[in-house]
Amino acid sequence: MDYQSADLAARVEEAEIYSIAARTSLTFAPRLSARLGNRVLLKREDQQPTFSFKIRGAANKILSMPDELVERGVICSSAGNHAQGVALAAARRGVRAVIVMPETTPDIKVDAVRDLGGEVILYGDGYDEAQSLALSMAKDEELCFVHPFDDPDVIAGQGTIGREILDQVNGELDAIFIPVGGGGIAAGIATYVKVKRPEIAIYGVEPVDAASMKAALEAGHPVTLEQVGSFADGVAVKRVGDETFRLCRQHLDGMITVTTDQICTAIRDIFEDTRTVVEPAGALALAGLHCHVEARAVTGQTLVAINCGANMNFNRLGHVTERTAIGDKREAILGVEIPERPGSFLDFCQAIGERHVTEFNYRRHRDDRARVFVGVELRSGGEDRHVLIDRLEHAGYQVCDLTENEMAKVHVRYLAGGGAAGVPDERVYRFEFPERRGALLAFLQAVGIDWNITLFHYRNHSSDYGRVLVAVQVPSDTLDEFQKHLADLGYPYWDETDNEAYRLFLQG
Repeated sequence: MDYQSADLAARVEEAEIYSIAARTSLTFAPRLSARLGNRVLLKREDQQPTFSFKIRGAANKILSMPDELVERGVICSSAGNHAQGVALAAARRGVRAVIVMPETTPDIKVDAVRDLGGEVILYGDGYDEAQSLALSMAKDEELCFVHPFDDPDVIAGQGTIGREILDQVNGELDAIFIPVGGGGIAAGIATYVKVKRPEIAIYGVEPVDAASMKAALEAGHPVTLEQVGSFADGVAVKRVGDETFRLCRQHLDGMITVTTDQICTAIRDIFEDTRTVVEPAGALALAGLHCHVEARAVTGQTLVAINCGANMNFNRLGHVTERTAIGDKREAILGVEIPERPGSFLDFCQAIGERHVTEFNYRRHRDDRARVFVGVELRSGGEDRHVLIDRLEHAGYQVCDLTENEMAKVHVRYLAGGGAAGVPDERVYRFEFPERRGALLAFLQAVGIDWNITLFHYRNHSSDYGRVLVAVQVPSDTLDEFQKHLADLGYPYWDETDNEAYRLFLQG
């Protein structure tokens, strides 16, 4: 083991954070364990005073700094959990805390930081702009900048989770699953555990649409992703840290990526065993554990998942519930074309058989055909979905499997009423709009008067971003110019013009 890793492990041993942070429990999950055929333990960072592991790194950094470095105060940039950790740790030490948060930050997070004594400055549409201002203020006002992950003291603070796990586990421990955003918690736990117990496997887990550590490991160096998904906002980081990357490359045994639906299922699973509702990032590790067990047919092992936080906005629960059945392979979403004649609706339902229909949208398509957007409860997971599709196709129906289609699940299920006739040059885009005043106006100004909007659908689940589906008439000779306008706007977007759900239910 190299000197730097041993030095960091020593810092973890020396970290004195418990005047601020809690020593959280390692909870046995009986229902999960029985279902997965392994002993599953949950490290409960939702029990921290700020309901997130971030307090550990902030406490270690702020408590360990000499007086002369913090006499003017500390500053950080954050949209959530790190902000609360810095505010609380600074308040306990009796120093000023300035927290720069994006203007898109929900009021519940802003109020939480203010309640802890932090001076909140709202600036910019996202983290990068907020960080730029925080670094500038740190220099101008001689404030100590507290990085959310790429700092040895912060990493060592997060590593105390690994120290506690080794103290708490009884008997053998086979693997630990850790959420990865910027990489601080993964670097801290992995380094400490590999120094002390190198035989224990350590896996990092990321959302498939925010896999910045996976991209860095594949490239051999940190890379900046063009955009990241915002559902698990606690780990939505475009670029991992340099130091966290170095440590994770050395000590992680692998990376696992999971979908939004799998995260939602993990939120449900944690609730059923603990009666605690964790945030999406808080369920990330368990989703990865589940994928690992399923992919490798693992049985009889002791596995730990880090529940890293529980700062969930209440209004997001409906969206989580909606997506859980798909993530657990208990629901199929299908697009089906059926004959437009008396009795065809009945025939189709008989072909489905005695299954619970969770959603049904029916629309006549033309004189002799109709299209159905249907959700069907599955009996035994993924294999039953293929059985159902085979059964429908054998009965003569054309079936399009939309179960993994993000556009279908977020937008089309609410719009499946038929396409508009006579709309040439229509292109469809899926956007994430920042939740701030003027976001829609900025989009409309970017489109201008040269292109005609033919469809607009907006959904928000009490997160920092709203999900928007837009159709615009864009003649081919103006496509490059239109996409330049979208690039200048700066909102994350995906071209969905070739999406099967659009072709089936929205295209004229």
